Amino acid sequence: MVLVTYPDSFAMEEAKSLVDSSEGRKNVRTFTQKYLNHSQYGMGAGKAEELNEFVKECKAEQIIVDEHLTSKQIFNLEKLTGVKVIDRERLILDIFYSRATTTEAKLQIELAEIQYQMPRVRENAKMSSGTERPGKGGSGEYVVDVKFRDLKRRIGFIKQKLKEAGKKRDLYQQQRLKQKMPVISLVGYTSAGKTTLFNILTADRKKTSSSLFTTLSTTTRSLKIDQELNDVLLIDTVGFISRLPTYMIDAFKSTLEESLQADMILLLVDSSEELNSIRIKYASCMDVLHELRVDNDKVIVLLTKYDTTDEQKIAEITDVLKLQNPIVVSSQTRYGIRKLINAMKTTKRT
Repeated sequence: MVLVTYPDSFAMEEAKSLVDSSEGRKNVRTFTQKYLNHSQYGMGAGKAEELNEFVKECKAEQIIVDEHLTSKQIFNLEKLTGVKVIDRERLILDIFYSRATTTEAKLQIELAEIQYQMPRVRENAKMSSGTERPGKGGSGEYVVDVKFRDLKRRIGFIKQKLKEAGKKRDLYQQQRLKQKMPVISLVGYTSAGKTTLFNILTADRKKTSSSLFTTLSTTTRSLKIDQELNDVLLIDTVGFISRLPTYMIDAFKSTLEESLQADMILLLVDSSEELNSIRIKYASCMDVLHELRVDNDKVIVLLTKYDTTDEQKIAEITDVLKLQNPIVVSSQTRYGIRKLINAMKTTKRT
């Protein structure tokens, strides 16, 4: 398999992590290209030809391009190289499919899949026939229009199912309000350590992994902070990622909004990474929180994986991100867990 991505270190590492997280794919060679928005192939014609020569020589079976590609660009690159081409969005969707375990998560991914396909339907039809409207259906309708209508009908069905799931969550939310239980949500970039921390705080055994998107469904557990205080509810959420298309965020919006309406939001930042990666990931998380209109006053930043770093690095991160009193923790050594629990004690039901 061949990967084409941007030449900066963050993009390369994230793209490789996406490939490693997808089932059945092994990266053979990475090519870099400064711009992946050229009209014909996404990449420049020279890079495409270089790619073609490598594919032929090494008998690679697939090309992954770390950017959104149109159907036309994919068609052109496949025609040139003779192998299957997928773009970044398709790769993320494939990972989502392999990680989904609940009915709701599967519906959310199917919704994202349809929204990925819709702009490609007409373009694919045009390429296959060479005309704008490729033939008619049995009732006199054009095939592409029938396809569009079927997809829109399916979207309506999925949204209705997700709405029903949302009503169930609303009932749970009302029960929590009656019990006056504060809600605390763990959020952060994918692989920031949310589920590991969730397991430590709740004594749960949720699956953890260094792969991206291990968690796709929100999980809620009650947590007794001390003998005097009522339980709080702790929520683990799907991880964020950079350059995630709006339609994918929208597909998970219902469950994200439910968790982000929490009384306290703990934003986890992996302190073991390079400063540039930390800066980019933190900005991506804040962009999603801003898009979902989260109250910044509810957000407390946790710098995780302290066992792999030191005080100087923590000070640098605090300065670069302009943080105010972040909580530093390690799930491995349990450093900072008591301080975190003390902060959680201040949570008030809103």
